This record gives sequence, structure tokens and C-alpha cells, in this order.
Amino acid sequence: MHSDTAACDEPITARGAVAIVTNRRGDLLMHLRDDLATIAWPAHWSLLGGGADDGETALDAIVRELDEEAGLAVQGLAELFEIRDERGSGQLITFFAAEWDGDETALPLAEGVKLCFFAPDHLDILTIPPFIRDGIHRYLAARPA
Repeated sequence: MHSDTAACDEPITARGAVAIVTNRRGDLLMHLRDDLATIAWPAHWSLLGGGADDGETALDAIVRELDEEAGLAVQGLAELFEIRDERGSGQLITFFAAEWDGDETALPLAEGVKLCFFAPDHLDILTIPPFIRDGIHRYLAARPA
């Protein structure tokens, strides 16, 4: 396939990135989204992240989003996999993983309602977007015991 025809034949896919941030106990940092009709998955527990700007890589997007949403800088972000948010934004979301052992209540939350670490066994009680839940389950199934 020639690159000059690819741009015409393939639709541009909106992209985003989220981070599965865990602490040393293996708890996952979850983000309670605002209850606004103008956003995807209002009032749902999700992962920190968001849409990529034009020309921005998934890695650049997640670094920016972690900083913008929670003033969070993590080391060693590892790219995991992609899942499309079929029933929400429609974006192709790149999942990343990182560890962070700070106090989530001390983060300067700029978007959403709350950040909280949850043990994986307690995630079933949360209202989580299906694609995020799928990504978390996929991550947990692949990590060493």
C-alpha cells in the first residue's frame, strides 16, 4: 500500500491514554470522574488519563494527562496494550502501567471528584466503564503473583 493513498482510505482514529498506577501493596489508583453530561462516563470510577492532542504520542499524552489531572509524575511508565472505548468516546486507548507510593489525598486534583487506591478485590463494587474494567482485568491476569 502506498502512503499517498493510505491517508485517503483509512479514517483517522481518535486516540487516548490511561495509566494503571499501583502502589507497593498492589492497590490501583482510581479516579472518580465528574458527573457532567458533557464528558464520557460521568460519575464513573476510571483511571487517570485522557485524549491525545493532535500529533501527540500516547506516552506524551499520558505524561501530560497525569500532570494536568493530578499533578502526578511517575517513573517507568510501561506501555501495555490498546482497547477501544466502544460505548463511550470511541477513542483507541493505550493503557500504561506505573508504580507510585505517595498519598493520593495530597495530590492537587484538577479534574474529577476524588482519587483513591483500591485493592483489586474491591473493584467489583465500583461503577467502572467496561473498557477500563476489561483493561484492569487484563493487566491483573498478566502480572506476576
